[in-house]
Amino acid sequence: MTEREKTHTFVVYVENKPGVLNRIASLFRRRGYNIESLTVGHTERPNISRMTIVSSIGEGAAHRVEANIYKLVNVLSVEDVTHATTISRSLALIKVVASEESRHRLMEIVRVFRARVVDLAPRSLIIEITGAEDKIHALVDVLRPFGILEMVRTGQVVMRRGVQERVETSSPKAAEDDTRRSKQKTGSGPSGANALVEAEHPGSV
Repeated sequence: MTEREKTHTFVVYVENKPGVLNRIASLFRRRGYNIESLTVGHTERPNISRMTIVSSIGEGAAHRVEANIYKLVNVLSVEDVTHATTISRSLALIKVVASEESRHRLMEIVRVFRARVVDLAPRSLIIEITGAEDKIHALVDVLRPFGILEMVRTGQVVMRRGVQERVETSSPKAAEDDTRRSKQKTGSGPSGANALVEAEHPGSV
């Protein structure tokens, strides 16, 4: 019986090093899981980035993905926050046809959704909206009859409510990764073909 899929959200803290994003994306690709949303940005800590990954997978698969992400080099921590109490936000820019007849109605829609107009042209408007995914979906549906010319959306960013422990740059996981890389350089790690596999797919299972 196929495991029922649902949307899972992972928050991943990583060292700001080349190749980290590719390794995480490859993990999802190898297992056949589609990434629906991915955002990466700096945090309050130097040299640490935060990823928010949204993917539709089963509950058991989510646990395995969480464990396998943590095994990857340069990953400091990972948490599936799907069932946690969080704040989630996305941003969208929507360019819509705006004739003289429809302009007033469009401005009313912008007001109701607490969005804002960031560009006003003779035949179009660009509307900016920030909020939960459902809010953005609803605005898009309302604007479609007017004619959407262009749209771009960011991925979700998610934060737990309340106070959480901070990620330390000198975490045991970071020290383990440093030790692994040191062994590979000195030849005390995997040799031959195994070393090549480990270098290309660190943390793979």
